[in-house]
Amino acid sequence: MGLFDRLRGDETPRVAFIGIDGVPYSLLSENEELFPNVAAIADDGTAGEISSIVPPESSACWPSLTTGKNPGETGVYGFQDREVGTYDTYVPMGNEVQADRVWDRVQEEGRRATVMNVPVTFPPQRNVQRMVSGFLSPDLEKAAYPDDVRDYLESLDYRIDVNPKLGHEADKGDFIEDAHATLDARFEAFEHYIEEDDWDLFFGVFMTTDRVNHFLFKDYERDGEYKDDFIEFYQKVDDYIGRLREALPEDVTMIVASDHGFTSLDYEVHFNEWLREEGWLSFDTDEPQELGDIADETTAYSFIPGRFYINLEGREPRGSVSEDEYDDVRDELKADLEALEGPEGNPVVDRVVEKEAAFRGDHDDIAPDLVAIPNNGFDLKSGFKADSDVFTTGPRNGMHSFDDTSLYIDHPDATIGDADLFDITPTILDLMDVEYSRGDFDGASLI
Repeated sequence: MGLFDRLRGDETPRVAFIGIDGVPYSLLSENEELFPNVAAIADDGTAGEISSIVPPESSACWPSLTTGKNPGETGVYGFQDREVGTYDTYVPMGNEVQADRVWDRVQEEGRRATVMNVPVTFPPQRNVQRMVSGFLSPDLEKAAYPDDVRDYLESLDYRIDVNPKLGHEADKGDFIEDAHATLDARFEAFEHYIEEDDWDLFFGVFMTTDRVNHFLFKDYERDGEYKDDFIEFYQKVDDYIGRLREALPEDVTMIVASDHGFTSLDYEVHFNEWLREEGWLSFDTDEPQELGDIADETTAYSFIPGRFYINLEGREPRGSVSEDEYDDVRDELKADLEALEGPEGNPVVDRVVEKEAAFRGDHDDIAPDLVAIPNNGFDLKSGFKADSDVFTTGPRNGMHSFDDTSLYIDHPDATIGDADLFDITPTILDLMDVEYSRGDFDGASLI
């Protein structure tokens, strides 16, 4: 059936979701003259700041955004998770996500989904129309399905991700050039498959925005050397969003959203070193490398970003804290975190979220006991090498934030109030007339 038939209403409605990883709403909304295309979406539909999830890390955020469920249901809490009942850790991949993705529900209805560059989707699913896995994929050859997609993308010099090592150089010129090349190829691929016009759900993510923010965001916020380069990059992002919008048929609703916000970074906070210095954590070797090197008397340990685990008897294999002591120990750790100050005397932590307030579901057995949400300027780290100061600085000058997450919906009936990431999947399904039960999600439709 052709475009004319779709315009007559003979086809069910469709959605094109464009992810802009880590783009804060304030950046776009406070500079409408610089970014007229996203401003036009807000004028024709609606836009607003939404909340991310706990913790606001891409590896946990994208599974939650694409399922409408919290990490207790998705089973993914961050870039590194712990095997149940052991001190073994792993990097969660797409097949570790334990909840149905929005495109799974679309495909189950006999409709087609094209999914491109979504983080934590490797290996690519074979039950969708086409998929190119994003962040954490080893290479394009293994990330693209079917083969004709891989062949086309290779002709574009398509990259799964920018080379972040270039951002560690003092001169950011090569990094910025690589970011533009990555963005250009991503846009060309998105435009190509949008114009194929053979899908019901198009779901594509620009992740290069997150990479640029990590290395240039303070330049933008505090008038640094690369502020003009930062603005120029985002003007290109805005232009590409406008061109993708123009390419969409009339029966398609466009959604543009980020998975978390961003702010300037002043200090990296190495929490396992802090735990060691404060007596919460010790190692059984002089050269620790991993979680399994913690000593039996350890009371607590940490994973990025700001996840804290009590070394609990019966849950951890060498747990030192009994069930009877758990609440008191956790309360003490929470108080210590809330009292922690940075080098200038500023509080490091905005708030500390307890496990039961953030996580619920069949996979909450590996949930952190506490999650610290930092104040702006403090990026929470958790290496196990025990060779760092608590507060350090590095090549990155931007960090994730829980608030200031972006959502734009090109539909007159959409209303963004007190929304969060969990609302996006039910909103997409509502727009596509795909049935679901209200209890399926932690969020609700914004239509």
